[in-house]
Amino acid sequence: MKVKQEMVLRPRFKLSLDQSAEKLLTAFKAASDPAGFITTQVDAHVFIKIPKARQQYWSPQLDLVINPLDDNTSEIRGLFGPRSTVWTLFMFLHFIVAVLFLSCGVWAYSNYALDESIALPIALMLLMVLAWFSLYFIGRMGKATGRGQMLELHKFMWEVINQD
Repeated sequence: MKVKQEMVLRPRFKLSLDQSAEKLLTAFKAASDPAGFITTQVDAHVFIKIPKARQQYWSPQLDLVINPLDDNTSEIRGLFGPRSTVWTLFMFLHFIVAVLFLSCGVWAYSNYALDESIALPIALMLLMVLAWFSLYFIGRMGKATGRGQMLELHKFMWEVINQD
């Protein structure tokens, strides 16, 4: 599996298949795997997860959207990503860092307008930039930790697609 961009944290892919969307959705609904992947389906969305016994903090999940192109072909759009709780935590931390960065910027501007020292707010702004980079690299490390399971999910998806 090739990824177009190196810096992407949540790899995406798109496949066009010579199978109907109904056939693919039925195959995923009936999928059983010895490794015990958990598949759930809501309309045209299929979620494939690692079972709880093998789950780690950085375990990925695969979200698929299966769209019909015509009666005999379909398109699968896939997204690998962390579980929603992990993703929400990271987005919340990014939001907090951004708000603190902007607040320190306002504080620095106010001190500058009042001819007071801007050293502390500028230092805190630099600290927020460092915190953002830290969050980014922690996310990259988490992605690298879950890479093996991501490949397992990808292999399972292809096994379900190619079964006849």
